[in-house]
Amino acid sequence: MSVLTAIHVNKAFGPDELFGGISVSIPNHAKIALVGPNGAGKTTLLNILIGNDEPTTGKVETKRGLRIGFLPQRPKLTGNRTIWEEMLTAFEPLLAQQARLTELEHALADGANNGDHDELLRRYGAAQEAFQEAGGYTYETEIKRVLMGLGFKQDEFSRPLTLLSGGQVTRALLARLLLEVPELLVLDEPTNHLDINAVEWLEGYLRTWQGALLLVSHDRYFMDKVVNVVWELEFGELDTYHGNYSHYVQQRQERHERMLKEYESQQEFIKKEQDYIARNIAGQNTNQAKGRRRRLERLIKEGEWIKKRPQTKHKLHMRLEASRTGNEVFKTKGMAIGYPDADEPLFDVSEILLMRGEVAAIIGPNGSGKSTFLKTILGALQPLQGQYQWGARVEIGYFAQAHEGLNAENTLLEEILQTKDMPISQARNYLATYLFTGDDVYRQISTLSGGERGRLALAKLSLAGANVLLLDEPTNHLDIASQEILQNVLVDYEGTILLVSHDRYLIDALATQIWAVRPDGMTIFQGAYHDYVTLREQEAAKLAEAVNPSSKNNGRQAKPVVEKHPSGLSQFQRTKRLAELEAQIHKLEVELQTILDNLEIASAAGKVQEVSRLGQQYTETEAALDATMAEWDGLA
Repeated sequence: MSVLTAIHVNKAFGPDELFGGISVSIPNHAKIALVGPNGAGKTTLLNILIGNDEPTTGKVETKRGLRIGFLPQRPKLTGNRTIWEEMLTAFEPLLAQQARLTELEHALADGANNGDHDELLRRYGAAQEAFQEAGGYTYETEIKRVLMGLGFKQDEFSRPLTLLSGGQVTRALLARLLLEVPELLVLDEPTNHLDINAVEWLEGYLRTWQGALLLVSHDRYFMDKVVNVVWELEFGELDTYHGNYSHYVQQRQERHERMLKEYESQQEFIKKEQDYIARNIAGQNTNQAKGRRRRLERLIKEGEWIKKRPQTKHKLHMRLEASRTGNEVFKTKGMAIGYPDADEPLFDVSEILLMRGEVAAIIGPNGSGKSTFLKTILGALQPLQGQYQWGARVEIGYFAQAHEGLNAENTLLEEILQTKDMPISQARNYLATYLFTGDDVYRQISTLSGGERGRLALAKLSLAGANVLLLDEPTNHLDIASQEILQNVLVDYEGTILLVSHDRYLIDALATQIWAVRPDGMTIFQGAYHDYVTLREQEAAKLAEAVNPSSKNNGRQAKPVVEKHPSGLSQFQRTKRLAELEAQIHKLEVELQTILDNLEIASAAGKVQEVSRLGQQYTETEAALDATMAEWDGLA
């Protein structure tokens, strides 16, 4: 059964049609990604589907009483509530039940010797059972789980909404929507403002989402993990592909090739027919030629038979060449990263050896110091201790996340000519390969969008001739097509790359080493990203089993837990076990915070062995918390 259906939806602005003829439906439990180039109308289509905008023609029908939760790209939360109070609004019916229970408790206490006591007790028991079944004893734990999963710390729960940054507002609204559990959840760029840990948590949460899901995202790895249908909006038309993002890419390429062959075959047929008609219209076979001309004209007039050439949009053209370095490109010894005036280092660095042609991906939470590490090895900062060394014949090209290397007062043309001396015509042609055409080249850099600044920074990087690239979030603000092109360019690059990115699809395609920044320091994994993820999951499962044997084979999906705790448990036993688990969760959360506090003290004192021990303890306690939460999920 579909919860929403669009019928021949069209949207135009004056004489210009954005898209037309869109007919789609969203079945219950569907998980759909809407993709397409910037400016194709994805956000406009979302707003039409959920009723925030009207189509020019066509209509949208929804299931009666459909509850929709919508996360826009730039959400707003108003009022004087705190984050915690905002989350409580998702449980207003439950809070009303709780208030009624409190009233009954007071009535029981006041009328202990009253003749209505038995009736009050019966009503209290029924109300308590209903409250429990609705999640009345677990909703606070669920709020904590969602907020912490999306990157909020417990000491931030009491922060007023008015003091939140734009990114925090996005995460807070997303948390509230998840807690409300709407029948249709519509998310416009939900992974913006989330680090890898939060995105991975959201993936796990949405994989078990029981309602329908429609999202717009540039995060290809996220779509691979979450969705099972892809809608592609391009050139004003919408096409449906079944499967995740990777399946969509393959099907799209096959479809394009098939359409091109059909078009070329049809054009060849038309040319042969026209040649025959031209040669025979005035000769012996004039009747046959006239007959063929009538059939060809009829086919062309009817239109349905005529196949269009598959449309292609202008794409970024980029090439990176690299001279040869020595075999050893980069190495460290005993390094600590941070700022001289800070109380302690951001993190310590394991010994690193990066060889020619390798790609190291630096991953970790927002604010952990990844960009600071790049600035340190570029010489903008000094390591707090230890040393690093670049290899022979190294020429570095740096792509800064905030594009600090661009002069905001320059025009695009001036910026390119200052990077490399060349004729103006050549510079204009070069900028055109990065999609800057016509008068675009005379725009000031200060007027460019984030995506345009990113493309210009890539254009400058291509001219540098570097054999070692330091890339800080190179796919930020790029649409999916440009991300794919950049990825292919970097795959073919023969130099060495250090990559800071939240783009796990890019990391998985490129990385030969993973440098993971955690509270206990930077650790080095030799291998691809998917192997790193697999190993991390295996280690977490082993640690969880060691700390909590009952959690064996438990995961965040909690299916095995459901099988271990069947409905044969009595209501009393189930309630008792949930209370025990909630107490354990609270205890482990307190322990995690204590470990972090001790880590800060040990790091400030330079106690390396203590930092290592506490880092291991943090990992074990975090795994135990995951296992306990998984068991709680299964029972709740």
